[in-house]
Amino acid sequence: MRFMVIVKADSHSEAGEMPSTELITAMFAYNEELVKAGVMLSGDGLQPSSKGARVRFSGKERKVIDGPFAETKELIAGFWIWQCASLQEAIEWVKKCPNPQVTDSDIEIRQIFESEDFGEAFTPELREQEERLRTQIEKQ
Repeated sequence: MRFMVIVKADSHSEAGEMPSTELITAMFAYNEELVKAGVMLSGDGLQPSSKGARVRFSGKERKVIDGPFAETKELIAGFWIWQCASLQEAIEWVKKCPNPQVTDSDIEIRQIFESEDFGEAFTPELREQEERLRTQIEKQ
C-alpha cells in the first residue's frame, strides 16, 4: 500500500522560516532510515503558500487565487510517499519522525488509491492508459 504522509504547515513554515541545522540533520537521518527500510518512495518540503496559487473550479469557469492562504491549519509544508504493508506500519514510522515544526505539529497519513480500488469503472483500456503514463513518467 502506498501512503501520502503530509506535514502540516504552521505560522513558521508559512512565514518562510527555514528549519535549524539540527532539524535538517535529524530529518536527513530519518529519511535515510526510511530509504534503507524500503519505505520512502519520494518526499519534499514545500515553499510557503505565498509563493503558490489555487485554481477554483465552478462549472466551466476557472478562477486563480494567489497565495498566501489564511487558514494555516489547512496547508501542507511537506510530504512523503511511502510504501507500507498497512496504515499501522505507516503510523509506527511517523511516530519515529522528529517534530518537523518549531511548535506542536501534525502529520497526516492518507492511503493512495490503487487501480484495483476503482473496481469495474477502471476498464482494461484505462488500465493500459495508466500503465503507458507510468512508463512515460519513469523514463523522465
